[in-house]
Amino acid sequence: MSFQTFFREIEKGFTLPVYLLYTSDLFLHREAIDAIKRLVPESERDFNLHIYEISSSGDENPPLERILDVANTVSFFGGRRFTILAGNIQKLSKNDFKRLNDYVSDPAPSSLFVIIHDGSLKKEMRERFRGLKPISIDIRESEIPDWLRQRAGRNGLNISGETAEYLIGLVGPDLGLLSAEIEKISLLGKKKIGIDDISEIIAGGRLYSVFDLVAALQERDAEKVFRIYKKLKDSTDDYNLIGALNWQYSRHLPGNRAENEYFSRLFGLLNMADIDIKSSGRTFTMEYLLVKLLRLRRGLPEAEGHSPSW
Repeated sequence: MSFQTFFREIEKGFTLPVYLLYTSDLFLHREAIDAIKRLVPESERDFNLHIYEISSSGDENPPLERILDVANTVSFFGGRRFTILAGNIQKLSKNDFKRLNDYVSDPAPSSLFVIIHDGSLKKEMRERFRGLKPISIDIRESEIPDWLRQRAGRNGLNISGETAEYLIGLVGPDLGLLSAEIEKISLLGKKKIGIDDISEIIAGGRLYSVFDLVAALQERDAEKVFRIYKKLKDSTDDYNLIGALNWQYSRHLPGNRAENEYFSRLFGLLNMADIDIKSSGRTFTMEYLLVKLLRLRRGLPEAEGHSPSW
């Protein structure tokens, strides 16, 4: 798993002199910088940690020569000097890429130089950094439970796989929101966190979760579906609820053609509702979605009826 490679390197202390990381997620960009920052003793950060962000516009970007001069300077206190160059690296000029490659081929022995590129690593970028093995720190949805447990562990919390799944079911797969909830849970002062603890602090002791909503949809119990939704919307906005539904359904994808067709239509409805919420702000989007999901039958097209544009 890609992010696991990054965590393993962090645990080893980033032993190589130069690393190339890349991610399309701004949250993971910040997480990577924070993780590297924690490798530097707090008393040395003012002297031995230097972070340079490259803006897409190119405005006020520091000269690369200055950044490389810092990386080549002998560190204070006899430790390593940590230099992070982050942002849209592709915006660097050809001359800057040449200077950077010259450094990569002969890095300062007492420095750690980390390049964090925002976005995918295209072929041209890979060729420019041929001497480095790039590490993707993006996280696939299937990897979120493991990431969540490691994120909890960093806060001194021990949560089981089942508890992690329950938390994702409540909050959805948004990494920033999950991280915020872990911070909130850590205030309990407990080390081992169970489902009951999460239900109490996040769900306010509510009786229902997205697990119950999916079960009611599968039972085609309209009254129960809307009763559960009425409870859930008091503490979860529709956007996050759609993400949680996506997560729940994606955990049980079948392999046969008829089931695949059913799930294809189901995820199409979830996607269109997600777009509708983001773009139009139309009211009752979630209610229309639930009606559509109740009408959707395995192996059969959804029933005709009044529906919004999606």
